[in-house]
Amino acid sequence: MSSMPATKYQPFQPIGLPDRRWPDRVIERPPTWCSVDLRDGNQALIEPMGPERKRRMFEQLVKLGFKEIEVGFPSASEMDFAFIRELIEEDRIPEDVTIQVLTQSREELIRRTFEAIRGARRAIVHLYNSTSELQRRVVFGLSRAGIIDIAVTGAELIQKLRREIPETEIVPQYSPESFSATELDFAVEICEAVMEVWKPTPLAPVIFNLPATVEMATPNVYADQIEWFDRKVRDRDSIILSVHPHNDRGAAVAAAELAILAGAERVEGTLFGNGERTGNVDIVTLALNLYSQGVDPQLAFWDIDEVVRVAEYCNRIPVHPRHPYAGELVYTAFSGSHQDAIKKGMAALDRAESDRWEVPYLPIDPKDVGRSYEAVIRINSQSGKGGVAFVLEQDHGLRLPRELQAEFSRHIQRITDASGAELSSRGVWDAFAAEYLSRNRPIDLIGYENVAEVGSSEETEIEFHLRIDGSEQWIRGRGNGPIAAFVDALQGVCGIRLEILDYAEHAVGQGADACAVAYVQTRSGRTGPLWGVGRHGNIVLASLHAVTSAVNRIRLAEQGI
Repeated sequence: MSSMPATKYQPFQPIGLPDRRWPDRVIERPPTWCSVDLRDGNQALIEPMGPERKRRMFEQLVKLGFKEIEVGFPSASEMDFAFIRELIEEDRIPEDVTIQVLTQSREELIRRTFEAIRGARRAIVHLYNSTSELQRRVVFGLSRAGIIDIAVTGAELIQKLRREIPETEIVPQYSPESFSATELDFAVEICEAVMEVWKPTPLAPVIFNLPATVEMATPNVYADQIEWFDRKVRDRDSIILSVHPHNDRGAAVAAAELAILAGAERVEGTLFGNGERTGNVDIVTLALNLYSQGVDPQLAFWDIDEVVRVAEYCNRIPVHPRHPYAGELVYTAFSGSHQDAIKKGMAALDRAESDRWEVPYLPIDPKDVGRSYEAVIRINSQSGKGGVAFVLEQDHGLRLPRELQAEFSRHIQRITDASGAELSSRGVWDAFAAEYLSRNRPIDLIGYENVAEVGSSEETEIEFHLRIDGSEQWIRGRGNGPIAAFVDALQGVCGIRLEILDYAEHAVGQGADACAVAYVQTRSGRTGPLWGVGRHGNIVLASLHAVTSAVNRIRLAEQGI
């Protein structure tokens, strides 16, 4: 026996439901998804999102196809209030998207919540109060009747205020918070008391949200709780049954899936499971689990790397390399036998007459989420890389090679560690330009000319016009292209033995405003790998400026700067 005091914990008592039906059911359609990234997820961050990150997250959720998005807790946060007003006043909410706002059952908080949503086309007002026996006894010191009175009083005020803003369609939602630890008969009793106030109909239903505020038992127990409620509550056709699982036992995804089998029609959760303690249920995993079973989740995860970049940027939390479907390593096999099986499975697909996906070790086709088996896109070998790369690509058109992302993220980390402040998109760009694009000392490339073939070989001889430590001069080099010739010339004048390790290029912009960006990874005899970046309307000059950038960075590294 271990020395851990396990006897201080009591096992969760099973639900008496011998004729449970959920084990024999199959999920055939997706639930309604409600993202709570901007509220439940945001409140759990070490550094909550500012307005710019909130906008990025909201836009990403809309792009993914979420039709219900909880946008904040306006009575508890002035930033949330201002953000909701911005969404409404700047008409940022698509016609087919409904915002959701959370409020405790207190008069001043409910009134402030209605101020926040005034002018919205449609809004879910999510009312909650805690109902478990432990909370009643320890936190509130109230009986069941006292807790019901809190809920009913809040529901009555919402019913009154919704009549005062007829231009906004109000969908009422109630959560008996701590449902997972609430006696089931009391959960039904308090929900029916709220229902008596809101008087829902099949055409205008109420949402009852049953959260596993703290995950307290195995997923089958949660499913039993949901099915028990589903069977016992009255006017079931006037209710949308929703669940909000947390992940304290690490089983939130399973609990949500079994809850859907048990009767839940709606799921609240976050991208990659961000949230309090161990987090909320992970909607990415839930949705792609459905997809792997032939059910369209009605969420567009066809570019999972973009979703990862946005989440990492907004939350400032890395997505784990082994995260289901999205981690940088989940489509990579290191075992030889696994690799062999995957390759044979791919070959068999090419010969197959049907489009059915059957490949060992790969539950879905990586291409469906923008990945491949042969060339896995590495997203997050260290914290911050994905977010930095996302900003540079989205705002400035730069698609940094993976190893350059890692190198530059370390530079950004040093900046943010020193300042202790958030670095804006402009700040990221300024740091990148200063580190890579503005490195013109000791060497500054002015131009090049006199391109000529050398004898019958494939080598080219080029003269380069440089400014070295402020003094202009021409140098000459040979190679099988402009970069090789430039490296040869620099070795003669600077004494640098430069090795080119990697090269990438792409265009930025279109038409007359287009330019080329080149990335060169180099190594000298005295430094490890370092990148240089060049940008110019001419791709050759962009490449040569990238080499110059790398050489100047090598010089600084040799000086310990």
